[in-house]
Amino acid sequence: MDEVSGTIPPSHRFAARVLEWDRFLEIAREIERTDSDPEGVGIMTRKARIFPVRLDGVSLKASPLLKQELLSVGGDAAHARGIADHSVASSPVVLLATWGQYRRLLPKLQRQPFRLAEIAEEVDRALRAYVASGSRTIAGPHHRFTVGDRPRVMGVVNVTPDSFSDGGKFLQPAAAAALATRLAEEGASVVDVGGESTRPGATPVSPDAEWARIGPVLEALRGTLSVPISVDTRHPEVAAKAVEAGADLVNDVEGLRSPEMRRVVARSEAAAIAMHMRGTPETMQTNLEYADLRSEVYRALADATDDAIRSGIPAERLLIDPGLGFGKSATQSLELLVHAGELRSLGYPVVIGASRKSFLGAALEGVSRDDRLEAGLAAAVIAAERGVALVRTHDVGPTVRALAVVATAEREAARPPSTRAPLVTDGPDD
Repeated sequence: MDEVSGTIPPSHRFAARVLEWDRFLEIAREIERTDSDPEGVGIMTRKARIFPVRLDGVSLKASPLLKQELLSVGGDAAHARGIADHSVASSPVVLLATWGQYRRLLPKLQRQPFRLAEIAEEVDRALRAYVASGSRTIAGPHHRFTVGDRPRVMGVVNVTPDSFSDGGKFLQPAAAAALATRLAEEGASVVDVGGESTRPGATPVSPDAEWARIGPVLEALRGTLSVPISVDTRHPEVAAKAVEAGADLVNDVEGLRSPEMRRVVARSEAAAIAMHMRGTPETMQTNLEYADLRSEVYRALADATDDAIRSGIPAERLLIDPGLGFGKSATQSLELLVHAGELRSLGYPVVIGASRKSFLGAALEGVSRDDRLEAGLAAAVIAAERGVALVRTHDVGPTVRALAVVATAEREAARPPSTRAPLVTDGPDD
């Protein structure tokens, strides 16, 4: 009995707790800690996590059959109630099943009509992409770079007079080149050089004016920078010149929607980031209405990468970016950040750019861009924990250090308990 209140405290005899795990390795390690039979560990691991998978546009005939087949293997599915009374022609469907249940479901769907075989193939591909881990090498025409082994950082070099964060500070080629070198020394895995501001309402510049800004910077960096260069441009002619001048990656805020941009990337053998943005920087904030934000962004990125592959860009040279702040409100940008891991289902490395953006200021009730460092670090950590491969930032050093903690924590959590070693410190006060 509690001596102060006179009540009987709750019992914690069995130390019941809800386990947090995201990856099969973590699940298996936790089950191993019970000294379970090794064969049983593998069986139970596949039962230990539900993977919700959303599908769009499933037909009236396919939806109930899909639910029926999922129920038969122990899972379930949610679809529009209008499916029951035939008041809708199609419905989004959310599948709810464990990995093992999907393994039993998918072969059954392969034998069913109403495009369920196509659904099986797409669900299988999305699941495998989502759980995939490990590094991948992306080859540009000049350098290769690695993503996926740990959260990595892309440093920003704005050679512009009007960028929202540091416009005008690095307009001189020598200053911009020195910044690029410093960002690489601070730990950036890629340096992103841009000559046109794409902040909301920005005044567009001609390709010639854009190249006049970044061309001398790329020339100054040729053969001297220790990491690959990305060029932040939406103009195909600028992208072509930049790759010839040493860039390995084209970061296109218009999502490779231009056929000529896709042709340039394909011919140059550069890698490319397809970013989601409605309209242009001048118009993108005029329509922020989405029927389903995450579904629409996902569909747009799926279409963009499909078009890129059809244009001759290999899938292994593509990355995707949901475009936080580009045609999104502060709330919408936060939603995309928190759910960035869903984009891994497409199978491409995910890039997130949150650094100093206005949605971070809104989350802090109007803090100015000069006081958003901590907010940017928090966003970078959130992104990294959700499997984002590359975080684009102005604040490279602090971000690299924050993500190093994330990488170390994840690495330690994934080790078998018997092999974990204490982190080295300099003393008891650290």
